[in-house]
Amino acid sequence: MKEFKHDLQQRKQQGLYRDRKILQSPQGREIVLDGKLVLNFCSNDYLGLANHPDVINSFTKAARQFGVGSGAAHLVNGHTQSHHSLEEELAEFTGYPRALLFSTGYMANLGAAQSLCSKSDSIIEDKLNHASLLDAANISGAQLKRYKHKDYNHLLNKLTSCQSDEKLVCSDSVFSMDGDEANIEIMVEHCQSHDARLMLDDAHGFGVLGEYGRGSLNHQQISTIDVSIYMATLGKALGTAGAFIAGSDELIETLIQTARCYIYTTAMPAAVAQATRTSLQLLVKENWRQLSLKNNIQYFKNLIKHTDLNLLESNTAIQPVIIGNSKMAMDISQKMFDKGFHIAAIRPPTVPKNTSRLRITLRADHTEEDIEKLVESLTTSIN
Repeated sequence: MKEFKHDLQQRKQQGLYRDRKILQSPQGREIVLDGKLVLNFCSNDYLGLANHPDVINSFTKAARQFGVGSGAAHLVNGHTQSHHSLEEELAEFTGYPRALLFSTGYMANLGAAQSLCSKSDSIIEDKLNHASLLDAANISGAQLKRYKHKDYNHLLNKLTSCQSDEKLVCSDSVFSMDGDEANIEIMVEHCQSHDARLMLDDAHGFGVLGEYGRGSLNHQQISTIDVSIYMATLGKALGTAGAFIAGSDELIETLIQTARCYIYTTAMPAAVAQATRTSLQLLVKENWRQLSLKNNIQYFKNLIKHTDLNLLESNTAIQPVIIGNSKMAMDISQKMFDKGFHIAAIRPPTVPKNTSRLRITLRADHTEEDIEKLVESLTTSIN
C-alpha cells in the first residue's frame, strides 16, 4: 500500500506543498484572510461583482422563491425558470443561438469532450491549456495531441498530419497562468482549412474583454459562426458560480442528450442562476467596471517598466511575475502577505518546472495608490 506520509513530506521539501487560507470576509478589494486584513491581488472576481448588493439581493429573493438547493438534475425537475431565462440571456449576450448551463467550468469542458469525441477522434490542444481541457481530452478516449504554446505553425503541422475524421482543436482564449491571449483568427483559418471544429475556453475573457464584456470573440472581432463551441465560466468576472457552453441548436441538444456531466448531476441552485442574470445586466449597466479594470492593468504595467521585475507580457487582468524557484516564490508570497498583500505563489505542476510565479490579478476597484504600494512592496520583497 502506498505510503502518503513520505510523498507529502517530499512535497514540503520541494516547496510544492499546498495549504488553504481561510477567508473570513466577502470577496473584495480588501479581504480578511486567516484573521489578517490584506489587499486582494489574488482573485478572479475581476469586476467586484461577487459582493455587489444587487447580485446579493437577486440571490436572496430567488432563494426565498425556489429554496436553497435545486433538488434534482436539469432533466428531472431541477431546471427552473431562472435557469432557462439565464441560458436564453447568455445566448443573446454572446451572439449564439443557444446556451447550456453546467455546474462548473471543469464539468462543461469534460462534458463537451466526452459527448462529442470518441476513440477514433483526435483532440488537439495548446500545451498551456487549463487542466480541465486536458483532462477532458483524456476522459473522452480521443487521441490527445498537443502543440507548443501559441505556436500556430505547430498547430498546423498537427492538423496536417492528423488522420482522424473528426478533429477538435481546443484552446484557452486567455491563458489562466500567463494572462496572454490566443490568436483566434489564425486558429479559425487552420481549423477551416482542415475541417476541424474549434472550441474556446473563455473563462478569463468573458465579462472583461470585448464590448460590455461580451468576451474574447467580440474583443478579437471573430464571428460566432467560426467558433462552433464556446465555453465560459460565471464564477470569475460575473462573481457567481457555474459555467455555460454556447453554440448551435444542434450542439446544445446533443449535449443535453449525451453529456454525462450535465445529465448526471444536480442543477446549480436557482438562486445562483438568478444572481447571474443580474450580474449579466450589470456588465452593461455598470460598464465603468471594465473600463476601470483596463486602466488599472495599464497603470500597473507602466509602473513595472521602471523595475527589474520579470513580468510576462499580458494585457489582461492576469499579470504573472516569474520567480523560477518554487520555495523562493512561496517565501516572497508570505513576505507580501505579512506586508498586507495577498498574492498566490503558483508552482508546478500548475506551471512548468522552473517557472514558479506570483500570479497577480487586478480588479476594477483597485486604486492607483493600491497598485503603487503593491509594486513598491514587490520590488523590496524580491530584491
